[in-house]
Amino acid sequence: MAETRALILIPARYASTRFPGKPLAMIAGQSMIERVYKSCSSLSSLLKEQKSIKNLAIDVAVVTDDDRIEDHVNGFGGKVIRVDDDVPSGTERIFLAYQREYAAQTSGAEYEFIINVQGDEPLLQREDLLDLLDFHLRHPQFHITTLLRKMDDFTGFKDPNRVKAVYNAQDGQCLYFSRSPVPYAREEKDLKNWHLHIGVYCYKAQSLEDFCSLDEGELEKIERLEQLRALGAGMRIGATIINHELIGVDTPEDIERVEGVLK
Repeated sequence: MAETRALILIPARYASTRFPGKPLAMIAGQSMIERVYKSCSSLSSLLKEQKSIKNLAIDVAVVTDDDRIEDHVNGFGGKVIRVDDDVPSGTERIFLAYQREYAAQTSGAEYEFIINVQGDEPLLQREDLLDLLDFHLRHPQFHITTLLRKMDDFTGFKDPNRVKAVYNAQDGQCLYFSRSPVPYAREEKDLKNWHLHIGVYCYKAQSLEDFCSLDEGELEKIERLEQLRALGAGMRIGATIINHELIGVDTPEDIERVEGVLK
């Protein structure tokens, strides 16, 4: 059986309006970017333990445009792909990193999947990534796969910063994403849960290239959600469900929340 190769890319920028330098912020004695990197890197050992996906090879790299982050990642033995280009989004940045990483390969081996893992998700578990890869391998009809969390608490349902997915559980397909509270329940008693989108994406390599060749879509401009560009172009997005809480780090106060969960 031929080997399947996946490349996990972790975009990490120093500049941040609310939290400058957050990839280097310490969480329980370890920088956030090191914590995310090592969790992704440990996926290879998990594959050996579980033997759930055979002939799968995983490579991991941080994508940055900053000397401080590059030096730090090199310091703990991680791999860095430097992308200093001025690009409109993190997806375009990881595509450039993928192109340069692939071009640097001398073996001629090709990555089948490119996984975009945000560097500010320190509670993301390696099992989540394994499930995502396994799902994508078993459902090749999807161009892109992502993560959702099924929510029974409606506290954040109307928060525009919490992106909602309209999800078909029968085939695992995402039909739409919105900042609005969707699906709308004409009868409130009929809506028992909703799906929160977690911004981790697994692309087929060709799908990532195709996506980055598209112009910004009208729905994307309205909602400011780039996954709507893919849906608008007819690309299919599938999803797997995670069952634990993730806390994305946007402010220094979020560090305390993450450390509370870890304790």
